[in-house]
Amino acid sequence: MPTVTVGRDALMAALGETYDDKSFEDLCFEFGVELDDITSEAVVMRKEKTSEKVETEALEVVYKIDISANRYDLLCLEGLALALNVFRKKIETPNFRSIRPPPGQEHVIRVSPQTAQIRPYVVGCVLKGLKFDSRRYNSFIDLQDKLHENICRRRTLVAIGTHDLDTISGPFTYEALPPTDIVFAPLNQEKTMNGAELMEFYEKDQKLKAYLHIIRNSPVYPVIYDSKRTVLSLPPIINGDHSKISMETKNVFIECTATDPMRAKIVLDTMVSMFSGYCEEPFTCEDVKVIYPDGNEQWYPDLKPHVVTAGVDYINRIGESPAPPSPCALTWNVSWRGSGGREADRASWSHADQGEAVESASVKADVLKAELDKSNNSLNCVIPPTRHDVLQ
Repeated sequence: MPTVTVGRDALMAALGETYDDKSFEDLCFEFGVELDDITSEAVVMRKEKTSEKVETEALEVVYKIDISANRYDLLCLEGLALALNVFRKKIETPNFRSIRPPPGQEHVIRVSPQTAQIRPYVVGCVLKGLKFDSRRYNSFIDLQDKLHENICRRRTLVAIGTHDLDTISGPFTYEALPPTDIVFAPLNQEKTMNGAELMEFYEKDQKLKAYLHIIRNSPVYPVIYDSKRTVLSLPPIINGDHSKISMETKNVFIECTATDPMRAKIVLDTMVSMFSGYCEEPFTCEDVKVIYPDGNEQWYPDLKPHVVTAGVDYINRIGESPAPPSPCALTWNVSWRGSGGREADRASWSHADQGEAVESASVKADVLKAELDKSNNSLNCVIPPTRHDVLQ
């Protein structure tokens, strides 16, 4: 079970309300996660050995919260706060949107046939006008680490690369080349080295040595270039130093290479939905077009919600109350949207319970519609891109 460490003050600010520790523990229980420990940032830093010397300022109280393994949207403060605010009915689930750039301004990744030998899939997106501060930046990096350890299966299935878009130029190419043909300066290094030398260089690195085996014995290594042949990343090992992000970065290019395309999409959706709220236009990103060797073109990400249909009888059996309105109220609480909006759902539900055919209804233009009728006696739930744990 993954554990998320978040600063108490930052979390309370994101929730817009101050809880004492007992009240917050009760909220976690109601929501379905567990407040495992209350400690300080200094203690966490010592245990994780992230600093040789802990500054006296590092005394912020932190919560360590256990979450379900498939709740990737709760792996950072941003996702946890969003989910709790929806649960408490303080906000509605955001309308996440991916924007396709106009012709001539598209972000493109061309995939070479050789990638099929090692890591055949890639997805991507661009976050525009990001506003980082120290806490947001650290959370952005930490989420990548947690996803790598969780759904990415220690980078064997998916590897995430993030780059300062203003330092590189598209179109990009995703290739697979002999190790000695790939030459670049890795992240936070000044010296350039080829792929084979890089493997030797990181053999003693406490963190990266654990990932070398994934590609080390392959005749080709995966690599992403920009149009000037600048190396962006050597997945799943390390990014290039040239395109590294910082707190001053405004436009972030995210790429995920993978052996499992579905997991790559989930990882990308999670990165976007957690941090697009800090974009100049909140909860938006720009699409990336991926062109595969056979000419197939795919646009990523796909942030459109999907619809899951559940039988009314089944919902009532597992719900807290057999009362007809309860399923819609419950689905709203856990970041699903009963199609048609809260009040329209409740009105429609009571009619459907009487066996009448119900016309689609909606309260707002941006709320999808639902149909509840005698023939199927079911509820359609609209699932946002944050909730990949909800399966069809």
